Order: sequence, then structure tokens, then C-alpha cells
Amino acid sequence: MQATFCATLVDQWVRDGVTHAMIAPGSRSTPMALSIAASPELHVEVFHDERSAAFAALGAGLASGRPALLLCTSGTAAAHFHAAVVEAHLSDVPVLVLTADRPPELRDVGAPQTIDQTKLYGDAVRWFHDPGVPDADRASTWRALARHALARTLGVRRGPVHLDLPFREPLVGESRDLPAPHLGRLLVDAPALRLGALSMQLDRERGVIVAGRGVDDPAAVSALSVATGWPILADPRSGCRRSPGAVTAFDSVLRHDDFAASHVPEVVVHLGEPPASKVLASWLAESGAIQVRVTDTDRWIDPAHTVAHRVVAPIGEFCTRLAGELRGAGGSDWRERWIRVSAIADDRLAAELDVPAVLTEPAVARAVSRQRGHVVVASSMPVRDLEWFGAPDQTASVWSNRGANGIDGTVATAIGIASVTGEPVTVLLGDVALLHDASSLTALARRDVTVRIVVVDNDGGGIFSFLPQAGALGESRFEQLFGTPHGTDLVALAQAHGLPADVAGDAGSLAELLDRPGSRVVVVRTDRRDNVVEHARLHACVTDAMRPR
Repeated sequence: MQATFCATLVDQWVRDGVTHAMIAPGSRSTPMALSIAASPELHVEVFHDERSAAFAALGAGLASGRPALLLCTSGTAAAHFHAAVVEAHLSDVPVLVLTADRPPELRDVGAPQTIDQTKLYGDAVRWFHDPGVPDADRASTWRALARHALARTLGVRRGPVHLDLPFREPLVGESRDLPAPHLGRLLVDAPALRLGALSMQLDRERGVIVAGRGVDDPAAVSALSVATGWPILADPRSGCRRSPGAVTAFDSVLRHDDFAASHVPEVVVHLGEPPASKVLASWLAESGAIQVRVTDTDRWIDPAHTVAHRVVAPIGEFCTRLAGELRGAGGSDWRERWIRVSAIADDRLAAELDVPAVLTEPAVARAVSRQRGHVVVASSMPVRDLEWFGAPDQTASVWSNRGANGIDGTVATAIGIASVTGEPVTVLLGDVALLHDASSLTALARRDVTVRIVVVDNDGGGIFSFLPQAGALGESRFEQLFGTPHGTDLVALAQAHGLPADVAGDAGSLAELLDRPGSRVVVVRTDRRDNVVEHARLHACVTDAMRPR
């Protein structure tokens, strides 16, 4: 009966478009694991560690917009999913979480590998359900259950769903005839766009478009920029960096006090998630502008408490509609002034970073930004370096776990993206982020994916050197609590997992190593103190170049 129940759920999920499953091995999950493995339509990846499996499922949902199945056994295994579930919740990423459980008679009696899994992830899931031990009397409801769970991961409230599935021994069984399919095509709710009087309030000359993750149609964003005469401040995750009106080095540009003060906007249209730049966020928060946030989910994003209007709609559709209704900057040179300073900044950064004398952390980020396929960056300095110093001619799709902004699971996220897209993925992360996710290196060499991992190794937490703690504390206390040197040989760590690993000492060797086929680890060794100085130098190069001559 348990085998038939699981086979029915899997069959319905496949019919509704699920293509990938991530499994962490265990005994209690046997009925579901066998059903997933027996489905020829599913691509299955097995991970030895539950956290890696969970972030791989997150990556698959991030890149495809469809949920992967994520399965583990009972007990603390389910708790190891929690960080990825939280990230999926805060980033609106669909994941179908399946945790095996003990039957009711084995709960609260000291049975092994048994914890309270009821609503284990709290409000981080869109829906929790425990259907009980499978019973033939409820077979007519199984397909509806599968449809319900999947549908809850999608739409304007997309995100993770948790099914807690209790099974009794024996756990190995044969599936019998499945309940006949009877459900129609899965239809996902889509928000209706209503602008109303909003367009009249936004029809101002001095506007800026801030494009982040969530943009579904970069061409429509570009058309809005042309129609309104507003520049696009383009996060690498937006896909808008190559648009004609894009300003890519906005963080450095806005560090020029005179330009920032003389170009305060009247209107800000935020598309999707915000960039990482604190300089940009502070400038916008102090602008006094009318601010609009457009997302295709109903997640509330307003950390500065300045958003006057929220629009839940497909971003491309919003841009197309708005472009037809606004005059914007009209015949003024507002957009051209932004484009001119953007060109100055791009030229200055290109001169410093395209052929660097020393392979610095910003130079590594710039090189990675030009990789083909997909790029995954850790949510510490790498995501900032790619945003601030990445090449304006970026072609790769860029991904980062910016919901909770944690650094765990970066490699596993990349594996999930590589699995679902079938395309090469380049990862940029720091040494501490790699150590957080070292379990994801297990069996990576055997997977049918290409994941190239570039590790900036400054022997500790580099981002803390930019924070006030670095100046407020003595060196020994800072290193103890924040610098946290570890002394790990990352090349040896990768080689222990059967992965090719090398140290890149200059830009030429980095490019050559990244051109080699297959998954590998490339280590670039840097110094944390020197990195702070280099960032300040590059920002100063841009602001100096912007001064009138």
C-alpha cells in the first residue's frame, strides 16, 4: 500500500511537470525513494548530506521556476533541510520537501531516529501536511493531494511546501495498480496588472529604474528606459547589464558626492529584488522620491520603509504597459548624463581590471562575470564584487542566495542549477563559504554536471575587514572572532574528493584553468587587508575620473 501511495504521488507530479529530484539516503524514506528512482521521467541526484541535497533542490527551483522533489529520512535529517527551506521561503523559490516520518505509535515513546516533525519549518513553508500512514480507503484522494502540494509551491505565493510522510515497516514493497488519472491540466494563478492612476504619479523627468533578480523580460525593461529617458541601475542578476540604458558601476558612481547630490531622482521603479549595494540603498532611502516596488510574487520588500506603491505583476508586462503611458524625461538629457558617467566608470574599471597586474578579488570577480552559462556567487564579498566590478558585457545568468543572505549551500545550489539546466556553472565564493559547504564536493566528480569552483582564499572571513569591528577591535580579538583564520589547504581538500584543483597566480592562469573541461576547483590566494585597500583604490579611480578636467 505504501509503495502504491508513493508511486501515485510521483506519477501525478511527473504529469504536472516535475523533472528533478534530490535524495538524501535513509531507511524510513525507502518507499518514496524507490518510487522516485523507478520513474524514468525524473532526473535523480543523490547527496550524502541533507543540507547539500536541500540547497541543490533550491538551485533547481531557482533556475527553472519549477519545484524539485527533496527527500530525506526521519529524525535530524529533516532538520538539516531547514536553512535551504528558509532561503526558498525568503526568495520565493518552489521546492517540494518530503520528509519521511515514524508512524504515530512510534512517536513520543523514545523510538530511535524520531523527532517532532509536525510543522518543523514553521511559517517558512507555504503549506504543511501530514496525510497519515497510507490507507487504501483514501486512495481516491492521493492524486488530489499531489496536485495540491505542487500547486502550493507555485503562483504569486510560490515557495517551499512540506509533506511529512509516515511509513510503517516493511518499507520495501511492490506498487500495485495506481488510481486512474482524473485531474485536468495544472493552471497556476497569475496576478492581474492594474495601473490605475499610478502612471500619472510616476510621470516625472528624474526617474531611475533599479533592476534586480526577478526580471522576466530585459527587453521590456530596456524599452521602458528608452520611452521614459530613465537609466537602468542593473544588478548582475537582472539580466539587464547589456541594455543600452544600463548603468553597471552604479555603486562607484554614487560615491562621487557631487554627482549623487545633483542626480537625486523624483521617481524610483524597483524591479524585483534589490541589489547588494549599501551605497545605492542609502542614496535611494534619502532621496524623497516616489518609490514603486514591482514583483511577480506577493513578498513584501521594503527594508527602508520608503515604498509608496507595490505592484504584484509580471515585470515585463508592467514595463510594457508603463512605457506606453509615460513621457518621463521627455527631451531632457537626464538619461544621457547617467550613460556618460557610466561609460567613464566602465572605462576606468576596464583599465584597472581587464588586464590586472595582480590577481585581486575584484579582478577575479570581473573574470568570472565573463564566463558562459551560469554564475553562482556567494552572499558575502563575491556578490558585491560581481555587482560593483563585474564586466558590463556579462552574458551569463547570475544567481545568488539573497533571501536570507547566508553563505551556506553555495556549491550545492550550483549543482542544482547545473542539473536542471544542463549547462556549465561557475561558482565564485570565499574560503569560509567553501568550508561551510564542503560536503557538496562529495561525489561531485562523478556527477554528470560541469561546476567550476573559483575560491578566493584569504584564510578567513574577508567581508568583516570592511566592517567597523575591524577598526574598533585589537588585531588578536578581531582575528579570533571575525577574521577566523583556519589554515585549510583547499587544493588538498578538493583533491581528496577526486576533483582537479589548482592555484591560479595570475589572470592568464585563471582564464586557462576555467577553459578546461569538467568540474574543478581553482584557488586564488589573496590578503584581507590588501583587499580593503584595493576596493578603496578602485572606487577612488572612478570618482577621480568623473571630476571635470
